[in-house]
Amino acid sequence: MEFDFAELPAQDRYRLLVSFVAPRPIALVTTVDAHGCNNAAPMSFFNVFSQEPPLVILGMQTRPDGTVKDTVANIKRSGEFVVHMVDMSIAQEMIVTGINFPSDIDEIEFAGLTSVPSVKVTPPRIKEAPCAMECRVAQTIDYERRTIVLGEVVQMHVRDECLDERGRYVRPEVYQPIARLHADNYIVADRQFVLKKPTDLLHHEEAAGYGERKPEKLPG
Repeated sequence: MEFDFAELPAQDRYRLLVSFVAPRPIALVTTVDAHGCNNAAPMSFFNVFSQEPPLVILGMQTRPDGTVKDTVANIKRSGEFVVHMVDMSIAQEMIVTGINFPSDIDEIEFAGLTSVPSVKVTPPRIKEAPCAMECRVAQTIDYERRTIVLGEVVQMHVRDECLDERGRYVRPEVYQPIARLHADNYIVADRQFVLKKPTDLLHHEEAAGYGERKPEKLPG
């Protein structure tokens, strides 16, 4: 099948893109409005884009009537937000925060989650999340019905048991994030496997200036 995106309705473009570009990690994003009210919302148009500088990216659509969502308004006003990864322990709570509540509702509290102070930004982090990344806005890109936000990670919080004793590698038996597929379908990272580059081809990488690559062991 062939699909000409110049001719395809927006909803069909969305359906194809999210069905095949999957799974997509969930970012549970917390912000604070001008009155100090906490906001939390899940985003599946999300990923990490760089380690130097340390950048994450969010894509957020407007409401059906074209108005800006609370998360976008709060981020543009304050320049700060916190991204939380989601595992099964807070999956249902994450879904609750995705309901379009009135702006004066604290979704963190409503979902039964716990707000704790962040270190470098004003929006709180969620205590129950396996990982939280405090972010400051590096750049925003506005389209007619979508805002792209690049955020620089300035502080990261990780639940102790998610990492090995040296704090270097994730324990895959402990940290099992969930991700979105399409519609209401999600997947959990509870089955991992190792794929390594063929050793007889690694000389090409050395010739390209990457030096000798030593395979690193995964914990467990």
